[in-house]
Amino acid sequence: MKQQILTITENVPVTAAVYRMRLEAPDLEAQRPGGFVNIRLDGLFLRRPISVYDSEPGRLTILYKVVGRGTEQMASMRPGETLDVLTGLGNGYDLSKAGDAPLLLGGGVGVPPLYLLAKQLIAGGKKVHAVLGFNTKEEVFGEDAFKALGCGVTVATADGSYGVKGFVTDALPADYSYFYTCGPELMLRAVYRAAKTSGQFSFEERMGCGFGACMGCSCKTITGYKRICREGPVLEKEEILWDD
Repeated sequence: MKQQILTITENVPVTAAVYRMRLEAPDLEAQRPGGFVNIRLDGLFLRRPISVYDSEPGRLTILYKVVGRGTEQMASMRPGETLDVLTGLGNGYDLSKAGDAPLLLGGGVGVPPLYLLAKQLIAGGKKVHAVLGFNTKEEVFGEDAFKALGCGVTVATADGSYGVKGFVTDALPADYSYFYTCGPELMLRAVYRAAKTSGQFSFEERMGCGFGACMGCSCKTITGYKRICREGPVLEKEEILWDD
């Protein structure tokens, strides 16, 4: 974890509610796929955890959905303004288990952390397929970006207004070697039941501190409780215990 002052170089809408923000600093290290940053905002006590969409030395990009005071404040910011950011948070995805043809499953704001993962998997010679799930056609984003990387892409919408009608589990391909997923808990539970291979789950949890001090984002596993911000947000399928 590192506390840094990052400069906004881009902050633009990609849908009516989702924005893309690019942040830069000369000493900013490349972030891990599946990792996140924690952003301090004026007048708000808790930082806002946001997953990393893309990253390289000196630059990182996030995609965030405007849902409350914090993200509303972020959406109003302009290039040249700065943010106090904790970087290098979270364990991230383990790429070594992907096999030859990994499957990526993202739901809504669970889509962004899969982009950097896809980028690195493809750079490693993997054949990647991504299934992106949304409620309606108006909420869809990321399809062209994943295709530009060389991914096969399927989009599912709950109302059937675009792509496959239904959820990501209704659009699973026949064959894949391993899976990575991120999204709301109901989607993750459905993936857990439907997936035929092992895989990794990135959890979206409310966080207090973002670095493991407050225990506010704990999740039950076979080895006890793990903190989503510290030992997560990525957990392997075999260690997760769902509270039914």
